[in-house]
Amino acid sequence: QVQLVESGGGLVQAEGSLRLSCAASGSIFSVNAVGWYRQAPEKPRESVARITSGGATIYADSVKGRFTISRDNAKNTVFLQMNSLKPEDTAVYYCNALIRDRTGSIANYWGQGTQVTVSS
Repeated sequence: QVQLVESGGGLVQAEGSLRLSCAASGSIFSVNAVGWYRQAPEKPRESVARITSGGATIYADSVKGRFTISRDNAKNTVFLQMNSLKPEDTAVYYCNALIRDRTGSIANYWGQGTQVTVSS
C-alpha cells in the first residue's frame, strides 16, 4: 500500500514564505513524476509545478520565479518552496505522484491536501 502525505501548509502574510513537503511511504519501488496542484474555493484544480524523476521542472506562469519544486529521492519526498506569497495563492495544495510499487504495478496517487492561506 502506498500513501502520499503533504505537510507544511499554514497561514502566512503576503510576501511571506512556506515550504510544503510531500512524502511517499509504503511498498514503493520508485517514485516517478510528481506534481503540486492547488484548488481555491469554487475554482477548478490547477497545476502549480511538476518535477520528473530526473529533476526536470515545469511551473505554472502564475508561480514562475516565486515557487521552486525539488525532490529528495532517497527519502521519497518532494518539496515546494513558496516565496513572495500572494493572497491569490490561497488554496488547498495537493501532491500527485506516479509511483511503481514493489509488485511492479504503477499508479497515480493523490495526497489529502494541505491548506495554504495568505493574508493581505
